[in-house]
Amino acid sequence: MRPSGLVVAIDGPSGAGKSTVGRALAERLGYTYIDTGAMYRALAWKALRNSVPLDSDSDLAALSQATSLELVDGGRRVRVDGADVTAEIRTPEVSAAASRVSVHGGVRRDMVARQRAMGQGGGVVLDGRDIGTAVFPDAEVKFYLDADPAQRARRRHEELQRAGASVSLQTVEREVRQRDHADSHRAESPLVRAADAIDLDTTTLAPEDVIARMLEIVRARAASGTSAARSDSD
Repeated sequence: MRPSGLVVAIDGPSGAGKSTVGRALAERLGYTYIDTGAMYRALAWKALRNSVPLDSDSDLAALSQATSLELVDGGRRVRVDGADVTAEIRTPEVSAAASRVSVHGGVRRDMVARQRAMGQGGGVVLDGRDIGTAVFPDAEVKFYLDADPAQRARRRHEELQRAGASVSLQTVEREVRQRDHADSHRAESPLVRAADAIDLDTTTLAPEDVIARMLEIVRARAASGTSAARSDSD
C-alpha cells in the first residue's frame, strides 16, 4: 500500500455517476478527490476565452503546458491561473469544447502527467475515462461505472437544468451517445474498461447504494494491503 493510502480509479462514460460517487467516496475515506474531467473542461474554457483553435493539437498542448490548474476544496472548486472558474466550466458550450479538446494526444499526455503527480502518493480517488488504463494502470482499486444511455442522458439533463441551462432531453441524449462514440474511438487513451476493473451498473441504483458498495470494496482492499505489509515485515 502507498504511504497515504490507495489509489482508487473510477472510469466510465458520461452520466454514469462517477463524479457524484467519487467525491462522496473520497470524503468518507478521508482521501483527496481528483475530478480529471474538470481539468479538461478548465483547459477548454481557457481555449475558448483565448480563441485557441479546438482542432489544433500543437496549440492546445502549448496552452495546456502554460496553464496553471488547481483543484481545491476537496476537488469542489477549480482554478485556472489563480481564477476560480468552477461555475464557468459547467456550461454546455464548455462541455462541448472539452469533448474536442480531450481527444488531442499532446493535451492528454500533459494532463496524464499532472494527474499522476497529484495521485502518486496514494490516498486519492480519481474519476475519468482512462484512469485505470492510462493514468494509473497500477491502481489498487479500479471501478468501471456504466448505465443505460437514456438514464445517463436524464441525469445530465437534470444537472444542466439545475445550472440554469435551457436544453432539451433529446438534445442531451444525442450528445451523450455522440460522446460515447468519440470517447471509445479516439486514438489517444480511449474509453476502455480495464481488465481488472470492478463493474457497477448504476442504471437503477441510488448513489448511496453505489457508494456503500465501493466503500466496502476499498476498505477490504486497504485491510488486505495492510495485512500483507505486516506479514512482509515479520
